[in-house]
Amino acid sequence: MGVLFGSISYLNLLPFQVYLKRHLKSSSAKMGFRYKRAVPSQINKALKRKEVHAAFISSVESRKADCTDLGIIAKRNVYSVLLIPGKAQKDPASATSNQLAKVLGLEGQVLIGDAALKHYLEGNQGIDMAQAWHERTGLPFVFARLCYNRHGRTIKKMARRFAHTRTRIPQYILKKEAEKRGITPKQLGWYLEHIHYNMDWKAKRGLRKFLGLRVMG
Repeated sequence: MGVLFGSISYLNLLPFQVYLKRHLKSSSAKMGFRYKRAVPSQINKALKRKEVHAAFISSVESRKADCTDLGIIAKRNVYSVLLIPGKAQKDPASATSNQLAKVLGLEGQVLIGDAALKHYLEGNQGIDMAQAWHERTGLPFVFARLCYNRHGRTIKKMARRFAHTRTRIPQYILKKEAEKRGITPKQLGWYLEHIHYNMDWKAKRGLRKFLGLRVMG
């Protein structure tokens, strides 16, 4: 049986998805990978229940999971995790972002993913929570980690290769994905410049700090 991968259709994972398609060239390798698509909160539950074998899961859910050194990381601004000041309203699709708002002492509507990015690009108001975290701690913020419950050797090998590969996204894919979200390919390329995947020591320190604050919060 192949690897069943939990997949999130947000733009921040586009480079990883392109990498997978490009490097699973043989038909046997492609047959070995299948996908279950859902929002982050659903993927968290699917990995825990072993309905999928590997996935990028919310960092708050990764403490007891077996994980690689790949994550979805913002060194400063991320532009797709916003807090709209006002009445408190959690985003049901996210676990980490809701907790981050609490840790930062921010109250308002939590908005994540492609909807948040479009909100920002249209010139609307919102606090970039990754930037707020950096201003407080001086550290990157890790929103998700690539974790697994089966096929550990395969997943870790793939993660190491991706971490050392500069993935170029073809223009036709940029155009297609941008059109789906009502943004331009240039805006999409700009956004992806702010997303990082390799968990260096600063990112790991930021993650430990966040999880420690979460315990106390």
